[in-house]
Amino acid sequence: MAVDYLVIVVYLAGMLAMGWWGMRRARSKSEFLVAGRRLGPAMYSGTMAAIVLGGASTIGGVGLGYQYGLSGAWMVFTIGLGLLALSVFFSARIARLKVYTVSEMLDLRYGGRAGVISGLVMWAYTLMLAVTSTIAYATIFDVLFDMNRTLAIVLGGSIVVAYSTLGGMWSITLTDMVQFVVKTIGVLLLLLPIAVVKAGGFAEMKAQLPTEYFDPLGIGGETIFTYVLIYTFGMLIGQDIWQRVFTARSDRTARWGGTVAGTYCLAYAVAGAVIGTAAKVLYPNLASADDAFATIVKDELPVGVRGLVLAAALAAVMSTSSGALIACATVANNDIWARLRGIVRPEREQHDEVKGNRAFILMMGLAVIATAIALNDVVQALTVAYNLLVGGLLVPILGGLLWKRGTAQGALASVAVGGLAVIGLMAAYGILANEPVYYGLLASLAAYVAVSLATRPTDAAVLAAWRERLAGRAPAHDNASETVSEQVPAAQ
Repeated sequence: MAVDYLVIVVYLAGMLAMGWWGMRRARSKSEFLVAGRRLGPAMYSGTMAAIVLGGASTIGGVGLGYQYGLSGAWMVFTIGLGLLALSVFFSARIARLKVYTVSEMLDLRYGGRAGVISGLVMWAYTLMLAVTSTIAYATIFDVLFDMNRTLAIVLGGSIVVAYSTLGGMWSITLTDMVQFVVKTIGVLLLLLPIAVVKAGGFAEMKAQLPTEYFDPLGIGGETIFTYVLIYTFGMLIGQDIWQRVFTARSDRTARWGGTVAGTYCLAYAVAGAVIGTAAKVLYPNLASADDAFATIVKDELPVGVRGLVLAAALAAVMSTSSGALIACATVANNDIWARLRGIVRPEREQHDEVKGNRAFILMMGLAVIATAIALNDVVQALTVAYNLLVGGLLVPILGGLLWKRGTAQGALASVAVGGLAVIGLMAAYGILANEPVYYGLLASLAAYVAVSLATRPTDAAVLAAWRERLAGRAPAHDNASETVSEQVPAAQ
């Protein structure tokens, strides 16, 4: 496997080199956290697709295909649907707000009283997303080098933390573009056709497998509905996704670039399910469905190609991990730490802003690696994070964008009631049950509507300022990044 090792080493070295190069561009808070809000359509589409298609979408998507056949595509498919909905209906308004976090949006909409609580919920979600992505390194490095789990997590996590800390969003954007290309070549153009050919083609696959493997709804209606609630709606409100929307240089880029990325996700979903179905023909008795990806790559691909496809899996994990890490650090610094300490830095201190956010990425990265080493049940941890995100924050965020009668009191009640309901229902029904997110979301909606109608409407001045921001007429406060932006051409 010497050639495969060389491919992986070159890939990892390239990630670090891009982190170093990105450090030269991250000269202000805006450049460091949102790439100066200057990404063009091509780069925006590639990086958005890279962050939403992580290890769960690649390794997990193939595993679902192995277990359920073509209907295993639904998990990743609902992620694509969520990205399409965000891009078509909300991305232009989100981009015009010129903020850095979801909690800042809530403060603008409701008058500055929702940030810390919503920030805590969002921080927990982004932290667990980064942790679960980091744990996936163990699977990939085990296939490559038969490496100890802890060492694999430390190695993969350290590389992501290094390039993310050096250049912030610029480094992550550059590495994500490479990761997008590697995933496209490795998974769509190489692994997909090779897997189908090795399995004897679609006719042989149909002959070898039960008919339910080719039923689009074979995974079950309730499971599909739960995927929509968790992943489609999760795409609408996650800090990791919004922070990428903030990087778009225009409304049009956010809308159409995101639409292209969402469409790509739909194709990726089908590809993963087909690869998993082919693996079921080749290896009908694997101990775990999640072993399907590594097994078919290790046993069926030629030298060199195998290294590239494993690099594609590594790229998928790294893109989600780095995106979640910078989102976690941004929320921790801007929504929690700065508010609790009452810190308000003058705009002229842009260098200190970069240093502060860089320090938080490093601290959160070390916390992510340590948590990943200690944690065993990844699925439960990620389920808790998504349940809290959707159950606690979906209603006040979408309510703020769609219903002008919503109030700060209603938003806080929605977060509190939805979050507590989800926690209580997970204790009663079990973490992996569907009921917590169903009933938690309904409780959050009821609290939002009832309390908003029972309290005074949001101050007219607050709503007027909010409308100005949504229209893109209010000035942005990007710590002098406008001056920097004039010196560097927009990224295409």
